[in-house]
Amino acid sequence: MLTSQRKQHILSVLRRDGNVVAKSLSEELGLSEDTIRRDLRELAGEGLLQRVHGGALPLAAAEADFAGRQQLAPDEKVAIGRAAARLVKPGQVVFIDGGTTAVQLARHLPLNLQATVVTHSPPVAMELASHAGIEVVLIGGRLFRHSMVAVGSAAMAAISRIHADSYFMGVTGVHAEAGLTTGDLEEAEIKRALMASAAETVVMASSEKIGAASAWVVNPVASASTLLVSPLAPAGALASLRRTGLAILRSDNAEIPQDGADIAGRASGLPGPR
Repeated sequence: MLTSQRKQHILSVLRRDGNVVAKSLSEELGLSEDTIRRDLRELAGEGLLQRVHGGALPLAAAEADFAGRQQLAPDEKVAIGRAAARLVKPGQVVFIDGGTTAVQLARHLPLNLQATVVTHSPPVAMELASHAGIEVVLIGGRLFRHSMVAVGSAAMAAISRIHADSYFMGVTGVHAEAGLTTGDLEEAEIKRALMASAAETVVMASSEKIGAASAWVVNPVASASTLLVSPLAPAGALASLRRTGLAILRSDNAEIPQDGADIAGRASGLPGPR
């Protein structure tokens, strides 16, 4: 089999199964694991997958910049943002992450809500300018333009001095074994700090993020309280996530099937990112 044919086969397996296990693929093709690993390295270098220990996962499509992400699953993000807004209760102190789904959350908060929102995202803060009942605390630091959020030591220090009821979190990948991941080291550190300073974390994830992974791990999925998804989220990947103990809510309020019901896909046996 030619190199180009092997790579196409690897990508087809990735699309079909949601993961590639190097050992299994080498046995299937009668090739050495070193050959498969070399192909995986090259495909990762081309931005076509995310290498993890033992194989590969789909690369998170949500690693585009802020403007680019606005074009990804816009209807899903509106629905998820609207559903997340319903989870914010009067009198609460909540962290709202950066990102396009977080902007939708802020946009859908009731105008008469009395609450405190802490955010390191200027776009989220701007969305709340007309909400007279919401006290907005804007965390400062170095502006990471890719995601339009503050990062760095100043942001970390400010976050550590706040105790929030909930953290509404955005990520680029949610995978049962690879965890909650994002595309930047400093963003991962900020998200980890926000999780540590909140009583509970609600992860907001449109369908292209479910079962995908990026290079930087924030935390295991079980460290979050709830995953808020759209009806288009892949059932097989959701089944794997449910087995971690994560509560899963759908943006249309429909019940998520229990394990074994309406499952299309296979659970990965891969450990987390290398």
